[in-house]
Amino acid sequence: MTGPYSAAFPALGTTARVLVTEEAALGPATALLRTRLAEVDRACSRFRPDSEISALHRAAGREVEVSPLLADALSAALRASWLSGGLVDPTVGGSMAALGYDRDFAEIADGPAAAPVPAPGSHWVLFEPARRVVVLPRGVMLDLGATAKAFAADQTAAEIARRTGCGVLVNLGGDLAAAGPAPAGGWQIAIGDDHTDAVAHPGATITLTSGGLATSGVARRTWRRGGRVVHHIVDPRTGEPADPCWRTVSVAAKSCVDANTASTASVVLGAAALDWLSSRGLPARLVSSRGAVRTTAGWPEDRRERAS
Repeated sequence: MTGPYSAAFPALGTTARVLVTEEAALGPATALLRTRLAEVDRACSRFRPDSEISALHRAAGREVEVSPLLADALSAALRASWLSGGLVDPTVGGSMAALGYDRDFAEIADGPAAAPVPAPGSHWVLFEPARRVVVLPRGVMLDLGATAKAFAADQTAAEIARRTGCGVLVNLGGDLAAAGPAPAGGWQIAIGDDHTDAVAHPGATITLTSGGLATSGVARRTWRRGGRVVHHIVDPRTGEPADPCWRTVSVAAKSCVDANTASTASVVLGAAALDWLSSRGLPARLVSSRGAVRTTAGWPEDRRERAS
């Protein structure tokens, strides 16, 4: 049998997969990934009453010293907000709760419509990185979902590569990070509307040798609220689900966090995303609600790519 070698398991409300170039590294890589993702969940989940995020919400208005892990995850989220001009905002927790996303996705049920709750904005989060001290004003709820998985992918891929010395690809529900020496020909990545069957039904296949790749979309994680279909990518400015201009957006960048920031911001931006991505030199593939495909900034052509 030749590599790469892979293992998968459920984590963070999605499927976690690790691929390595050396067979002997698969066991240690899988164990390390399980451990690190459990730590991320305990720090960042807004659905667990025992998480650090939940403790921050309960301590609203007071200084809280947070763990190094949550401090790093929060730093990544605040940086994403700055890079995106607030289009990706960690204070959308209240917006998500108003839409009914106040528990694990599998437990969401239809409910009555509620007034939208715009995000207060990341400037309300008082954070001193050197002291790892956070103050959340009352009424500000964090949701690191837009960046926490991507942050975890970057961190775990780098650590596994450092410990094993081999090539690593970590895929957390469509948030991918590569580290270490890639296999011959690079990592072959299938992209589709649904990360669970992208290999069987790819919309495109590209090669990744380093850095990150993220796909954000509105086609899969949907539910009903007040009789209408809503999805999990919220426009922080309005508190409403982003208009479904793009069914999916895939972006490649130097890190998975940067790729995820850009793909999420692009869904929120709608048609303006094409110029926004091009001006930043970010290679991207955008699929419209009707299935038409647009690409930016040197995204590789795929002979199976068809726009309808």
